[in-house]
Amino acid sequence: MNGEALQRLEPPISRTAEPFWDATREKRLLLQHCPSCDRAVWFPRALCPHCANTGLQWRESEGRGLVYAVSVQYQAANPHMRDRVPYAVALVDLAEGVRVMSNVVGCGPEDVTVGMAVVAAWEPLSDGRHLLVFEPEHAQRP
Repeated sequence: MNGEALQRLEPPISRTAEPFWDATREKRLLLQHCPSCDRAVWFPRALCPHCANTGLQWRESEGRGLVYAVSVQYQAANPHMRDRVPYAVALVDLAEGVRVMSNVVGCGPEDVTVGMAVVAAWEPLSDGRHLLVFEPEHAQRP
């Protein structure tokens, strides 16, 4: 380590998820949508988990949702997060009907509660992409 702080683990880019990651460069959240069963799909994949349609399309999301569950981590299971403890890991139900796991930032981790309204926020990665995180909706600036 040579005394350098660890940076956040940077996810690899699969061919299927490439449109998602490209949109994060502009801080836009894209979700896949199935035109056959009219449902949103998360995480990026080649076919719809509801009806097996392979014609998934990308749609922009406002990134608004509610915290479904939250866990505050006081000890990092991942060494890339050890300088961030404590931190909140949450399952967020987006308005489009998908559940996303991410961190909630912009408030104390103990202040994150089930039912809290959150909105997408972005944490920069080294290659110009951004990692999807959430912050309390009231923290958003006009």
